[in-house]
Order: sequence, then structure tokens, then C-alpha cells
Amino acid sequence: MSPVSDDYRKKGLVSARHRIAMAKLALETSDWIRVDPWETEQESWTETVKVLRHHYNESVTLLQSKKEFMKNKQPTERSTENFLSSQCSVLPELKLLCGADFLQTFQTPNLWKKEHIQEILEQFGLVCISRAGSDPAQYINESELLTKFQHNIFLVKEWIQNEISSTQIRYALCRGLSVKYLIPDSVIAYIAYHNIYTEESERKNEGDLLQPLKLHNAAM
Repeated sequence: MSPVSDDYRKKGLVSARHRIAMAKLALETSDWIRVDPWETEQESWTETVKVLRHHYNESVTLLQSKKEFMKNKQPTERSTENFLSSQCSVLPELKLLCGADFLQTFQTPNLWKKEHIQEILEQFGLVCISRAGSDPAQYINESELLTKFQHNIFLVKEWIQNEISSTQIRYALCRGLSVKYLIPDSVIAYIAYHNIYTEESERKNEGDLLQPLKLHNAAM
């Protein structure tokens, strides 16, 4: 999980330090999902494709270090080494996980650079989780670029629908309503302690353009 930079300027976006802390609390019981703060630590908003490049390069570096480690193992451990070497010979794959409605944002004028969309689709790929009210197949059919690389777009149908919305949770918190059983208790306690989601925080960045749109206008 890679929380977006504060500089993205989305309305109601609370400080990255709080978003990272809450994500870490929510993932305390997970042994396969982690939070990476790299994106939030950059001086300005980082385009999605650059974030993907960074994490892919990190994966390749880790793989190479494992190979070097195995080269230095003792001869008595050759059988294990041979097995691990075969595992390390495969290059890592990195795909962008998103909700199905994310595909629709590719059609938003000036939000994405066409060459970035193509690199994401061609070099990495997408895994899209189904969401109520979204028709990912239609989004793909309506886009020449998405259609071209649809072999690298994996649509995942959730058999047990989970329609919990972060937007609706924030609205409930602003109104003083309970969100127990919707998010972990540790996250609820953190929100209450720091008084994060309020009517004031929901107005943060109100009237601002998203950073990619602002950069596009500045380049014109």
C-alpha cells in the first residue's frame, strides 16, 4: 500500500502521517500486506507510473541481493541454493491493484498522460476489484488503449461483496456516527485521539485543482 502525497491536493485528504499510521494499524494482523511511505516522503506529488517504477526497481534490487547471498553460501547448502536460485531466476512482477472504477479515471481529461497509461498497462498491468455501479468491461471497450492491453488487465469478481466506502465512513465520522465493525478498533481509537475527520478536515483543499490537473494547466 502506497498512500498518496499530501501534495495531490484532493479535497478532504488528511495528513500523510495520519494516513500511514492508520494503515499500519489496520494491517497489524496481516502477514502479507505492508505500507510503504516512500511516495509520501517525496518533495512533491509523484506520478503513479514513477511510483510503480520505484517499487519495481526495489523488487529487482532485493532479488539481486538474494542471488548474491546464495552465491556466498557454504557448499553443504548447495541443494537449497539450487532451489532458491531457480526461484530467483524469475523476474518479479508488479501490478497496480485498484477498484474497477479506477479504469474510468483514464478517461478524465488531463488527469493522466497517455504515455503513462500505456506504460502502466504494457509494462506492469492492472488488477481491478469489482465495485457496485462500475462496469470495467465497458470502460475497457470504450478505450482504444485499454482494449489494446486488456490481456494485462485482470478483472476480479468478489463473490462476497464488500461495499464499505471510505467516503461514507468519513461522512459518518463527521456526523458523530459510529463506525464500529466497519474499521478496526485501533483505527477508530487513533481517529478519536487525533480528532482527524471533522467538517473542517473535509473542507481541506476545497476549491483546489488536483495536482496533475494543476501541472497540466501550468504547462499550457
